[in-house]
Amino acid sequence: MSIDTAGPASGRAIAHQSLSRQVARRRIRIRFDDGGVGRPTLLGTIVGGYVPLLLATLIIALPLGWMVLGSFKTSGEVLSQHVVLLPHAPSFAAYRSASAQIDFGRLFLNSTIVTVVGSATKVVLAITTAYALVFLRFPGKRWIFLGILVALMVPSQVSLLPNYVFIAGLGGVNTYWGIILPGLGTAFGTFLLRQHFMSLPREILEAAEIDGAGHLMRLTRMVIPISTPTIATVALVTIVSEWNDYIWPLIITNDDSRMTLPVGLTLLKNVEGDPSSYPILMAGAIVVIVPVLVVFAFLQRYIVAGLTQGAVK
Repeated sequence: MSIDTAGPASGRAIAHQSLSRQVARRRIRIRFDDGGVGRPTLLGTIVGGYVPLLLATLIIALPLGWMVLGSFKTSGEVLSQHVVLLPHAPSFAAYRSASAQIDFGRLFLNSTIVTVVGSATKVVLAITTAYALVFLRFPGKRWIFLGILVALMVPSQVSLLPNYVFIAGLGGVNTYWGIILPGLGTAFGTFLLRQHFMSLPREILEAAEIDGAGHLMRLTRMVIPISTPTIATVALVTIVSEWNDYIWPLIITNDDSRMTLPVGLTLLKNVEGDPSSYPILMAGAIVVIVPVLVVFAFLQRYIVAGLTQGAVK
C-alpha cells in the first residue's frame, strides 16, 4: 500500500510552476511582437507625424524668416538674380527709411486703440451672449443660435458695402468708432464659449443659485474663472483679427491720422513705387507682426486647452 506524500503544499507548488511557465511564454511572445511591430510603428510615426509637421512649419516659418532677413538687406541683395541668404552688411537702414516716410508712432497708437477697445468689447459681448444662450430661458433662443451659425458661414466681405453706407451716413468716416462698430459681433467667440459653457457642471451653478447668487455673480465669480483658457483663446483670436484687419479700415479711412498699421503700410508703397522699396516694406511688415507675436507668446499656453474644452461633453 503506497502512501501519497504529495499534500496541498506540493499541489500549490506544481500550480505555481505551471503559472510561471505560462507567464514566461507570454513575456517572450510580447517581446517578439514588440520587436516585429516596433520598427514599422516608429517609421509610421516619423513619416505620418513628424515629416508633415516639419513641412508645415517650414512653409509657415520660411517666408517670415526671409522677410526678417530681407529687412536687413540692401535693395540690390533683395533684387539680385542670385539668391542672397544672409545680408553681407546687416543694417537698420530700411527701418530708418520707413520711419522717416510714415508716422509709425501715430499708426501704432491707432491700431492699439482700435484693437484694445474692439477686442475687449467683443470678448465681453461673446461671454454674455454665450451665457445667455446656455443658462437663461427666453423665447427664440434656438433661432438666435442658428443665426450665429449662419454668421459663421457668411464671409465678412458681403457686408462691406452696407456697413460703409450705414457708418458714412452716421458720420463715422475717419473716426475710431467707425472702424470699431461694424465688427463688434463675434460669431466664432460666441459659438466657442457657448460650447464650453454647455460642458460646465450645472450642479455648481444650481448650488450658487440656491445660495442666492444672481446671474451676474454666477458669471463673474464662477463661470469666468473656470473658463479662463477658452476666454483667453477667444481673446487671442480676436486681438489678432483686430490688429491685422485691413480691408475695412482701408475703406472707412482716408486720413493718415486715423489709419491703422496694416493700412499705413500702403503709404510706403505709394512713396516708393519702384522695386527697390522691398526692404522698406519688409521692415514695415515686421513692425506690424512683432506686437502680435508678443501677445501670442503670453497666451499660447491657453490655445490648445481653450480649443479642446467643450469638444467632449
